[in-house]
Amino acid sequence: MSDARAGETPMDADPRRWWGLVIIALAQLMVVLDATIVNIALPSAQRDLGMSDANRQWVITAYTLAFGGLLLLGGRIADLVGRKRTFIFGLIGFAAASALGGAATSSGMLFGARALQGAFAAVLAPSALSLLTTTFTDSKERGKAFGIYGALAGSGSAIGFIVGGLLTEYLNWRWCLFVNVPIAVVAVLGAFSLLHDRPRRTDARLDVPGALLGCGGLVAIVYGFSEAESRGWTDGLVLAMFAAGVVLLAAFVWWQTRARMPLLPLHVVKERNRAGCFLTMALATIGMFGLFLFMTYYLQVVLGYSPVETGLAFLPLTVAIIIGSTQISARLLNHVPPRLLMVPGMVLAAGGMVLLTRMTVDSSYATEILPALLLMGLGMGLTFMPVFATATAGVAARDSGVTSATVNTSQQVGGSIGTALLNTIATSSSAAYITAHLHNPAHKALVVKEGVVHGYTVAIWWAAGVMLLAGLVAGLMVTARAPKHGARAEDPVPEPVP
Repeated sequence: MSDARAGETPMDADPRRWWGLVIIALAQLMVVLDATIVNIALPSAQRDLGMSDANRQWVITAYTLAFGGLLLLGGRIADLVGRKRTFIFGLIGFAAASALGGAATSSGMLFGARALQGAFAAVLAPSALSLLTTTFTDSKERGKAFGIYGALAGSGSAIGFIVGGLLTEYLNWRWCLFVNVPIAVVAVLGAFSLLHDRPRRTDARLDVPGALLGCGGLVAIVYGFSEAESRGWTDGLVLAMFAAGVVLLAAFVWWQTRARMPLLPLHVVKERNRAGCFLTMALATIGMFGLFLFMTYYLQVVLGYSPVETGLAFLPLTVAIIIGSTQISARLLNHVPPRLLMVPGMVLAAGGMVLLTRMTVDSSYATEILPALLLMGLGMGLTFMPVFATATAGVAARDSGVTSATVNTSQQVGGSIGTALLNTIATSSSAAYITAHLHNPAHKALVVKEGVVHGYTVAIWWAAGVMLLAGLVAGLMVTARAPKHGARAEDPVPEPVP
């Protein structure tokens, strides 16, 4: 194999690589925002399709469970079949599932379509990040590329609220799903002409037992957290789900040491910096997804905002994430160790959470909510970009897809667990508050509203603690040094070419 630096034109010298980044970023944005775009539309969809209050959560959970549970398999498929091919396949499948969901005539059809979206997103997301990793190998350019990618990963959920609010208020909830079709068409056309791939492996096979064990374990644990809200932490089913999840994940780890072609080669997660990045990402998104859930209901139910007003209320958070990622992290990563960005980022985000614990039933957005969202956004922007860049740096080309998938898995599993766990804490705290304070039935409406806000603030305290724990993990585990300014990033180990 010739050395690109010895005269051959390297892939990263492709003059159209930045247009390729646009296509990759467009696909990633579609995947990330779809985890939240339907949140604001959920009340309308619930009325339209006759969903029960107990079942409506599956519009969100079906997507995140399928996405998080199948990401490792999707990453390995990208390594074996080829990233560009997998990327295009994922886009087409995601668009078809979105169209099916938008045309849903029953709640079961919508739940199934959302699960299909998650499955295709699990194929699409790791191939997108892997293409980014293999396209930008120059250290300075990689910093800029990952700054944009990290901004989208961090702000995509908030953008989902804005887009969801606009589509729900001015069209209807179905367009929160239909909107993916034209985006996917543009991305597919761009991928064919702008993206390049490395040779795929022809001597490997998929680790099906590993996929079943890993996916089953993740689904069992997240389902346990989801059911704890209504059943309680000591319920037999909840405990059985947690036990089954732990057993399945332990069996998954055992199998990975013996499989001929493991789904997740353990050397990927044994490396200290990558392990620290994976754990930091999971902990950070536990807090972030909890914030989105509570703030959506707080703004709409407690303060009476419309869907569009709620979406726009998240705009400063989105802008702050983009600034933190592209203007601060991307500029500093070549000069300082990643943890010097990640630790302050998590401290800032935790500080924003603490500010939100002062919420009341009549808080002012400008003086009490906005400063917290800005701190949260800057903190997330400082953290996400170095996490993505550090976790995927210097990975063997044959493992780039599965490593990318593990970063995304950390994000989705953290978000799923965070939504279920913090929602359970908030609900139980609200119920306890209402029981203790409801002495006069004439004041029931006010006490219930106060109880709801009290539940949110208790859960947000927990989220702030998790954010600080993420900062501690980053500080202790991520010991990578800053790449030399303008130097070439560590070359991936080339795949064997038959």
